[in-house]
Amino acid sequence: MRTSSIDVGGLAGNLFESGEEPVAVVVVHPATATPAGFYTGFATFLAENRMAAITYDYRGTGRSGSPRDHRDVGMRDWIERDVPALTAWAAERFPGLPQLAVGHSVGGHALTLGRGGPELTAFVLVASHLASMAAIPDRVERLRVRLVLSLIGPALAGLLGYVPARRLGLGEDISVAAVRQWSGWGKLPNYLFDDPEMHAAERAAGVTQPVLAISLSDDPWATPAQVDRLAERLVNAPVERRTFTPADAGVTRIGHHGFMRRSSRETLWPELLTWLQKQVANATR
Repeated sequence: MRTSSIDVGGLAGNLFESGEEPVAVVVVHPATATPAGFYTGFATFLAENRMAAITYDYRGTGRSGSPRDHRDVGMRDWIERDVPALTAWAAERFPGLPQLAVGHSVGGHALTLGRGGPELTAFVLVASHLASMAAIPDRVERLRVRLVLSLIGPALAGLLGYVPARRLGLGEDISVAAVRQWSGWGKLPNYLFDDPEMHAAERAAGVTQPVLAISLSDDPWATPAQVDRLAERLVNAPVERRTFTPADAGVTRIGHHGFMRRSSRETLWPELLTWLQKQVANATR
């Protein structure tokens, strides 16, 4: 296994290769406040199966700069600039290979809006949903999210110049702009699809590549129903759905991040790999 650091216009990441000639390249677009290192096990698994894999940090997170120094970089910037930048780099680095992507949460939102570009052969959405706070089924969780995103997060951002998401149980620290955008979209019934500046419905309708949309039965926010609501926006793409339970993974809880943890390597990842391999075979016939 060979791992090398990459820098794509200030976006820090890692390239994973097995040493064999890859049959495809997969870019892993991360969830909000989730560092590239979290996806190392998954990327290694892909590389071991002859798919060059790329992980990275959005601007203002992890190795791609501090949230304080990138306070004006929001989720829209991740979607509009960072995701396309990595897609273009992968296409240039591996010309002629099928281009695949896995988008986790907001990473999947970007792919749903076509930000993965026409180069993509196919992509997978993991726990990507219409993230309206009002749709969170558990009342206590709904209240917690609203307090953090609408009150506590913005207040701390005003004091510190960034949001200490790690202390709030939301992952890595994020920028002021990111939490404000997250909060703003979360208050809308159809999340970013209700933001006229995003042109989300039009962009999603332009996606025609095969898509696999994965949900986890015990995800408190990205419920299977909310994942369905996002997938339904891909009106011109062939979409396959999978919902996994903790029993499928042999664990007591999966949640929003569990699918991407190493504990899912032997139970859940093989089905995703099989789907990707099918797309590669179709693309190379």
